[in-house]
Amino acid sequence: MSSSTRHALPARGAAQRSTALAGAALAAALLAGCATGPDATWSDPQLAARPLQGARVMVVCEAVDTTLQQVCMDRMVDEATARGLTPVRATQPPPSGRVGQGADAYLGAARAAGATALLLTSVTPDNSRVYQPSPFSLGIGGFSFGGHSGAGVGVSVPIGGGGMASSSGYAANSSFSDTGNGRLLWSARTSTTTTDFNAGMQTMSHTLLEAAEKAGVF
Repeated sequence: MSSSTRHALPARGAAQRSTALAGAALAAALLAGCATGPDATWSDPQLAARPLQGARVMVVCEAVDTTLQQVCMDRMVDEATARGLTPVRATQPPPSGRVGQGADAYLGAARAAGATALLLTSVTPDNSRVYQPSPFSLGIGGFSFGGHSGAGVGVSVPIGGGGMASSSGYAANSSFSDTGNGRLLWSARTSTTTTDFNAGMQTMSHTLLEAAEKAGVF
């Protein structure tokens, strides 16, 4: 083996490693694009700095049936507790199937429970039309020809691309209201495309209360 050939081998190995790292970075970037936050948020422009930090809040969930309602309550209570709030459950939760009654229907019970605020979440099926990106495959491999070797990265996208498809998941609308004067402090909507409500509600509760915390509600 000639001296020039011996010196070329490490260079080819470095090129292969560099190509592999570039491919891994590309895959990570594409997967990162799947992360989502709230669909929409709103905050009172006059909101004081963290008015509900450590506050006692009544948690109420509205849903189309009792099971979804209870799962929603469990997830929202757990998430509120993890973020330093003191959640209390409504002694008489709304009858299942009654969704969209609004905060006014529960403010009296929240005051009676000594809560500073009402955290109301309404959960509904979400059959919206969503854009689904084209599936892709990423390949990293080596090749050789004429005594030389190398590496390559390939991204394959099927003909036809993405498109609109029906999504049968869930949507959750949450709001914090001041029990003293009934003023709406903050609200947000998020959704999930999974049909596993337990997993979907865990994700939605985290997304919603993380957004509230970032908005300075508590």
